[in-house]
Amino acid sequence: MTHDSAMTQVLVDPTSELAPASIDRTARPEGLEGLTVGLLDISKPRGDIFLDRVEELLTERGMNVKRYMKPTFSKPAPVDLRHEIAEHCHVVIEALAD
Repeated sequence: MTHDSAMTQVLVDPTSELAPASIDRTARPEGLEGLTVGLLDISKPRGDIFLDRVEELLTERGMNVKRYMKPTFSKPAPVDLRHEIAEHCHVVIEALAD
């Protein structure tokens, strides 16, 4: 959920936070050329179908793509998975589906 008020954006974490965290947003890259794109399947039904198509479109354009999958959609990604993605990818696309 986002909330805009006087040019301030607050991102609310749905995982039982007591107060909204104040985190600076990471700047988006101008393009994807030369970057590694991570595709994260959160293990919901049909998310893999969406990511298969995204991967196909990106690789057709010569992009370097790496695939990842959470063990379950009901919990945050394990620390080691998040670390691996952060170490190997410049940007991430996450699949949410049902």
